[in-house]
Amino acid sequence: MGLVVCFFAAAVAQVPNDNIENRRVLRLEETITSSTTGCTVQRNCVDERLTGKCIEYHNDQWFEFTPKTAGRYFINIGGQKCRDVRGVQLVVLTGTPCQPATYRILSCTSLGTQDDVFVTLDSLRAGQPYLLDVDGYLKDFCQFTLQVSQTASGMPVSYFPPSPTRLLPTASRVVELSWTIPDSLASTPGCRVMRREIHQYRSTEVRYVPVRRDTYGHPETSYAVADTLPGPGIYDYQVVTTRADAGPAAARLRQWWYAYNTAATMPLPGIAPRPDVVTLPLRKYPIKARLSVIITDPGTGRVLLARQLVNQPGDVRQAEVPVRKWQDAGLEKIAVEITCHPPRGAFFTDRLLLNLPAPAARL
Repeated sequence: MGLVVCFFAAAVAQVPNDNIENRRVLRLEETITSSTTGCTVQRNCVDERLTGKCIEYHNDQWFEFTPKTAGRYFINIGGQKCRDVRGVQLVVLTGTPCQPATYRILSCTSLGTQDDVFVTLDSLRAGQPYLLDVDGYLKDFCQFTLQVSQTASGMPVSYFPPSPTRLLPTASRVVELSWTIPDSLASTPGCRVMRREIHQYRSTEVRYVPVRRDTYGHPETSYAVADTLPGPGIYDYQVVTTRADAGPAAARLRQWWYAYNTAATMPLPGIAPRPDVVTLPLRKYPIKARLSVIITDPGTGRVLLARQLVNQPGDVRQAEVPVRKWQDAGLEKIAVEITCHPPRGAFFTDRLLLNLPAPAARL
């Protein structure tokens, strides 16, 4: 227990640039590591009306960058280690520090994952200071790396979360993905097909498709692949180009959200969730894997439930967790830690933050 207390005490220490007057100045190509844990918000220095629904300030910190030459720059965000699945969010703006009436928002991005991503900033002016405000998305607490560079690193930032109108319901585990490569990206060596179930921290490359060329070196433009979904859930697919030497930055060619059966925290449109049960995404784990499930109150860390089981994906009830007593106690979310010991290979742990359904009286 002593180790846990010591770690927690270290984790909540504020970074010096928690306040805008102590903002950290970034040098081009410099990579820094920081954390939103322990940070607070200077309410007089921000105005959520300027960014709409993009950001809800919770634990932000400030940076500043001044380009020496005009042009395109990339904000590379990587190495995210977050308490929840949310990741960080980034606002880029100009104006006088702590005078929101002078702010002009250039970019507002909520990541929604812990993928390594980049945000593109075009036509920055030489000698113009730019403010960067980094916060934990939806009150997440994150460690991360940050870099302002003339070279993009990671994937282009994606769209999250999906709206119900963008979900593509499928009754088949096999999905067909097709895309075309525009002439402007003809130099790309290939395309990465990335997949992420909505509860997972990061995307996984499930296929690499090299660009095919004819005998004259001209690239083919149309491609199609099939992928098999590992189990029920909501899946984000992205097709991203790879960067050639001295070529353009990686670009997203297409993005899809496939809904196979029902995901634990986002039921398909038209399907009402049970008001007193949360369904854990156990079907994603191997058959007969030993699972350790620990559910805690995300606000206090108090253990609400601990369960050991052998995974039987065909047993629907095995994944159901009654939540009425937690609803009655006023909880709106639960933190779930699932450690999987598969029949073969090393164990691994997934950490989820799940919304509790509204009690029946509120439906």
